[in-house]
Amino acid sequence: MCYNSYFRQPLNILYSSKKQQKSSDSNGEVTEEAEALIIKPSQRSSEASLSKVLYKTFGPYFLMSFLFKAAHDLLMFAGPEILKLLINFVNNKSAPNWQGYFYTGLLFVCACLQTLILHQYFHICFVTGMRLKTAIVGVIYRKALVITNSARKTSTVGEIVNLMSVDAQRFMDLATYINMIWSAPLQVILALYLLWQNLGPSVLAGVAVMILLVPVNAVMAMKTKTYQVAQMKSKDNRIKLMNEILNGIKVLKLYAWELAFREKVLEIRQKELKVLKKSAYLAAVGTFTWVCAPFLVALSTFAVYVKMDENNILDAQKAFVSLALFNILRFPLNILPMVISSIVEASVSLKRLRVFLSHEELDPDSIIRGPITNASEAELCALHFSINFTVPEGSLIAVVGQVGCGKSSLLSALLGEMDKKEGYVVVKGSIAYVPQQAWIQNATLEDNIIFGREMNESRYKRVIEACALLPDLEILPMGDRTEIGEKGVNLSGGQKQRVSLARAVYCNADTYLFDDPLSAVDAHVGKHIFEKVIGPKGILKNKTRVLVTHAVNYLPQMDTILVMTDGEISEMGSYQELLKQDGAFAEFLRTYANAGPHLTTTSFEGIVESCKVSPESLLQTEQSQILQLLPIGVCSSPFIASLHFLEVKATVYWEYMKAIGLYISFLSIFLFMCNHIASLASNYWLSLWTDDPVVNGTQQYTNVRLGVYGALGISQGLPDFTFFKSRGIFASRHLHLDLLHNVLRSPMSFFERTPSGNLVNRFSKEIDTIDSTIPPIIKMFMGSTFNVIGACIIILLATPIAAVIIPPLGLVYLLVQRFYVATSRQLKRLESVSRSPVYSHFNETLLGVSVIRAFEEQKRFIKQNDIKVDENQKMCYVFLYCRWLAVRLEFVGNCIVLFAALFAVIARNKLSPGLVGLSNLVQTSERIVKEYAEMEKEAEWSIEEAAPANTWPEEGKVEFRGFGLRYREDLDLVLKNINITINGGEKIGIVGRTGAGKSSLTLGLFRINEAAEGEIIIDGINIAKIGLHDLRFKITIIPQDPILFSGSLRMNLDPFDQHSDEDIWRSLELAHLKNFVSSLPDKLNHECSEGGENLSVGQRQLVCLARALLRKSKILVLDEATAAVDLETDNLIQSTIKSQFEECTVLTIAHRLNTIMDYTRVLVLDRGEVVECDSPDNLLQAKGLFYSMAKDSGLA
Repeated sequence: MCYNSYFRQPLNILYSSKKQQKSSDSNGEVTEEAEALIIKPSQRSSEASLSKVLYKTFGPYFLMSFLFKAAHDLLMFAGPEILKLLINFVNNKSAPNWQGYFYTGLLFVCACLQTLILHQYFHICFVTGMRLKTAIVGVIYRKALVITNSARKTSTVGEIVNLMSVDAQRFMDLATYINMIWSAPLQVILALYLLWQNLGPSVLAGVAVMILLVPVNAVMAMKTKTYQVAQMKSKDNRIKLMNEILNGIKVLKLYAWELAFREKVLEIRQKELKVLKKSAYLAAVGTFTWVCAPFLVALSTFAVYVKMDENNILDAQKAFVSLALFNILRFPLNILPMVISSIVEASVSLKRLRVFLSHEELDPDSIIRGPITNASEAELCALHFSINFTVPEGSLIAVVGQVGCGKSSLLSALLGEMDKKEGYVVVKGSIAYVPQQAWIQNATLEDNIIFGREMNESRYKRVIEACALLPDLEILPMGDRTEIGEKGVNLSGGQKQRVSLARAVYCNADTYLFDDPLSAVDAHVGKHIFEKVIGPKGILKNKTRVLVTHAVNYLPQMDTILVMTDGEISEMGSYQELLKQDGAFAEFLRTYANAGPHLTTTSFEGIVESCKVSPESLLQTEQSQILQLLPIGVCSSPFIASLHFLEVKATVYWEYMKAIGLYISFLSIFLFMCNHIASLASNYWLSLWTDDPVVNGTQQYTNVRLGVYGALGISQGLPDFTFFKSRGIFASRHLHLDLLHNVLRSPMSFFERTPSGNLVNRFSKEIDTIDSTIPPIIKMFMGSTFNVIGACIIILLATPIAAVIIPPLGLVYLLVQRFYVATSRQLKRLESVSRSPVYSHFNETLLGVSVIRAFEEQKRFIKQNDIKVDENQKMCYVFLYCRWLAVRLEFVGNCIVLFAALFAVIARNKLSPGLVGLSNLVQTSERIVKEYAEMEKEAEWSIEEAAPANTWPEEGKVEFRGFGLRYREDLDLVLKNINITINGGEKIGIVGRTGAGKSSLTLGLFRINEAAEGEIIIDGINIAKIGLHDLRFKITIIPQDPILFSGSLRMNLDPFDQHSDEDIWRSLELAHLKNFVSSLPDKLNHECSEGGENLSVGQRQLVCLARALLRKSKILVLDEATAAVDLETDNLIQSTIKSQFEECTVLTIAHRLNTIMDYTRVLVLDRGEVVECDSPDNLLQAKGLFYSMAKDSGLA
């Protein structure tokens, strides 16, 4: 494996000429490659057009919808024409009866044809929309696998999830409307032509009104666009923050930071709602103009017609045929602003997609995987400094150095994850990579290890045995078929790391890159793994291995050691050579070879003799963690998870009304009723007017008739939705607040069982529905209801005989609707449930993208994503059932038309949209309001009457009395019968094999899990009796996984802003981060990226230490807190803890026994019980369990 290259963070591909000349002897290959890469950007310079691509792909099929739409539009105008003939027939008493029957039949046939054609058109649009959405989700996923790390910083997980959910949906919505762009003008022109024939030039008055309204709407569309952009930005930030909160929920709970982060989310939400409110008011103005527009057109036309010439008589034929045409006109006029805003939204989304899709991609040629042509001169460079080294095939290399010196970056460079500036890297053959923080998939243990390769039983068994996984398999409920939860929640840190290692070993690659995999496992397990897997006698002994490590005791067995300082290789050679050079490395060894005070001074060259450990004693896995295992199959078939075959109960509607405010809700309904009464009254008034007798060729009272008609019309617009829309926002603020509060109050077990995809889905898609979909749907529902009632009243007034027909048709209608609503509700739920796995899988991919790329598994993951999207789209496809309902309801409508032919026009089409909308509206609010409100909650955050004094705990004395803990009601105790008193100021080390219950003890102390029996007393107060925040603020933990949140470094240290800058700088100095932070351009305001990705794991661990130093509480818990740092830093941390927490009680869970050799006492746990507890010296003399562990670590 040889490397010659120069890597750096910033982005652009530059090849210096001198490098090309130097490497041109490798058959000119590199030179050509360099030239090709220089040419690449110029091809990219023309802006790639996403819309063109989408059009080319989906256009042809979509074009068929044009024909259907045109046919439907023409048929629509047949109605008024037939109506004209029908009215003439009624007026002409001498006409034969057959004419009337013929016209009635014709009207019915026309209506039915129109229904069928329209729904065929919708079908095509909907299918195109789905295909668009699928394509967009697919391309986003594929892009996410290849963007560079620096581009990942600009597009956060939340943003990408939003692109997949919200933006892809916008295109789907647009497909349904886009034809209206040409269809609406066509309808307007046809309607005006027929009106001209009916009423003559007075129609021009109506046209003038329309033209006047166009600029008003244009201005509103522009405003809507700016609001849209602002709202999407806030939404992205909110989802990003929610995503982080859900990923780091354990840390939030341990530090009692829920409130600080709740405020952060609500702050973003407030901005989002402000924009929503503005657009709601804008929409209300829009609605007013659109409700009044068709009416104003009719009013102005009738007024001009009557006033132009006294002999112009408004009779039934003219009035009602014109009204029918005006009603047709109302649709294109109403729909145009929707189409415009839909196009505006889609263009915003298109731009966001284009920005994401044109992010810089990793250059696949930055490392050459193949035979090495020029090994005489090879140099590799990471992070601004130049490095030369060549690794002979089959050798074992260690990379050592302090925290943040570029060890992991070196491996990233070998994987091609960094931006190469010059030179070249050649890696022979395939690569397997074990990252520092194990990445585990939500799949079975076996799938995690095989990772898409062929199953080879014998090899698989060897790998499991070598990676010390056999004892784990015995404890897991279904062995290697056990389903592992998201991010490996039901495995301990050590188990995750070993699974990650097993995955690499199984794939049998040529080159292995290990990023400190031994830090997360106990010393004796680490030793087993080194001997059986990595070391000179291990399963990989003939492979090329690069191991980043902090463990000094393995160094003598390395072929070569690279010592890194500040991104450069300062020394290089075998163990013996480096000792002879007597440089920095030899100094480092002398300091750390005898790290603990109680060690026997064996010379380090003597390799610790291999010790045989029986698999049983090797590990009893963290049963605790395993027992939280999800019931098998929940992850694999999420459909069953949340399908409650419920009716939507009345209480749900009531909840929503309460969220708006009951007074306001009823007022809205009343105003809405007034609106419809006015509308009916105006039509009834018109019919009275047309019946006015004609005297001397003119009608009397035209002025009165006109005035009242105008007043009734205007009053239709006034009570419109200003009210309800802004109140809908009030409701969504309320519901989001409750949802957020309930999720944060849920216990840890809830987050371990619930995939984060489900929760992200709730906060993105479902809240979006409550924000922007529910208010208009309620409006449609109310509109349709009143329309139906009104139509029935008018038909009955006109033809009382219709009373015979309406009840049976009403019954048919009800049956159809009942059948439909029940089905549609379940389908809607299925769709939502099948959407979550898409997000979960996507989140998982983003977290493990470097592993997926290293193993070259991109194709398989893309295929998995496609399958999940298809599964979701199957459910969407079923949404075409809306057509089923619409066709049947319209048929019922057409029957009414048939039976009440004369007054049909009034009643037609009043039936369908509202109910369709309502039935679906309810799911979302029902789920959000109810589901989380009824979940189990943690104990109260603070209890006024039981709150301890501010100075508590003064001494820091902790007593466990008969303490026992279980993870779920139906599981065995993980800790049992723990009796121990820890005096104030004592330093206690907690040790035990993996799975002995060490971490469970801390979970009990912080009440992440409540005690099953017994109690914990701190300074005389039973912790179960006080509020969780009162407890958690007073104890500090430095957790095993150092989790940071995106935001400034300052916010990460002190989210409540309680400390001064001096305090923070002091804590950073004590945590040995002051130099690093001072060197950053923004100092304390340095932006941490999502999850703290732009700091090394060791640096994150030090930030967690700084947090603890800031809080300075009486009791400090260290959960394997120094596993990820080098020995030197570990020493610094230990000395800081000794000096700064001298008065405090310290509980340390330790893997490195040398860190606790000078503690007051050591507590040895085994299978959830205390086996030994005494000072380290006494325990070593007692030669019990502690002694055997110390021996494994080479300390005894």
